[in-house]
Amino acid sequence: MRVLPIRYSADVEALTRFYRALGLEAGPASRPGGWIELPADGGTLALHRGTAEEAGRCELAFEADEPLEDVADRLRAAGFEPGPVTDEGFGFSLRVRDPDGVWVQINRYDRELYT
Repeated sequence: MRVLPIRYSADVEALTRFYRALGLEAGPASRPGGWIELPADGGTLALHRGTAEEAGRCELAFEADEPLEDVADRLRAAGFEPGPVTDEGFGFSLRVRDPDGVWVQINRYDRELYT
């Protein structure tokens, strides 16, 4: 599983220019442009279009390389109740609250949906 922090922004293009100026390179992006991944040596930063109220918010996400139903089963067995597996524009996701009550997102990407 790969760690993927998600940074929300009302202006993904400007934020992409900022992080590219810091030395990150542009990676996979959604066709409509509301999502871009910026791979780095130590991981990947994802930028996601959000509302003005969401701008600046960060979310912890993980990229799974196995069916999310398997991840959900492990979480339930450990005493954590995940939400349903949801069909998204990028693949599938599920959310679960960690012990502190913070939502964590687990994604399984369908790279055929990317440019």
